[in-house]
Amino acid sequence: MLTVDFSRFPLAPGDRVLDLGCGAGRHAFECYRRGAQVVALDRNAEEIREVAKWFAAMKEAGEAPEGATATAMEGDALRLPFPDESFDVVIISEVMEHIPDDKGVLAEMVRVLRPGGRIAVTVPRYGPEKVCWSLSDAYHEVEGGHIRIYKADELLGKIREAGLRPYGTHHAHALHSPYWWLKCAFGVDNDKALPVRAYHKLLVWDIMKKPLATRVAEQALNPLIGKSFVAYATKPHLPAAALGGTARTQTDAS
Repeated sequence: MLTVDFSRFPLAPGDRVLDLGCGAGRHAFECYRRGAQVVALDRNAEEIREVAKWFAAMKEAGEAPEGATATAMEGDALRLPFPDESFDVVIISEVMEHIPDDKGVLAEMVRVLRPGGRIAVTVPRYGPEKVCWSLSDAYHEVEGGHIRIYKADELLGKIREAGLRPYGTHHAHALHSPYWWLKCAFGVDNDKALPVRAYHKLLVWDIMKKPLATRVAEQALNPLIGKSFVAYATKPHLPAAALGGTARTQTDAS
């Protein structure tokens, strides 16, 4: 289940991609399949071990094209272990709402992104997330849980302040909002409640089968109750004056 829409966020074979806070690796796996040189980074050592196993299995099964590479590593989003301008693409999906210093994370992403590179940021959408917070304290008052709810303008403002240029937004996963509302209403850790179990089966069926009816329904509902807000931006090239007078020009590849 991808939150980033790669038709709006083009990825070329050979692109150097950082999936920051990769979690279980869903976006990293898709980038690997598309021929990228992927680094999946997360602070959770157990998840990183699992992602590394899946990368190895994908390579063995021939799921990645020639030239694609994939590395899974443990690391800190506020102190990325990479030189400046190391990546063509950075993805950070459902991570920033967990981190107190979100501006620091954005600064690190901008540092490691090359000029002309692209970034995708996804966070829980304000409306559906506000419902979850209203229904359940346990949903967000946990160690490592959500510490803020972004409004779209607020997130885009922080992206611009970091020196990036947003070029597109959308919402995703409308069918997942009611599931989380049910979870919050019946108890976040209560998977036995009949409405929760029934809706979970629906979501699994939808993810596995991708039937036309639910695809159309989700597309129609995304602008209204999409669970995630997704923003895309580019890192502009520095004007010549900002380069200290150096006679250096670049072509914008964004």
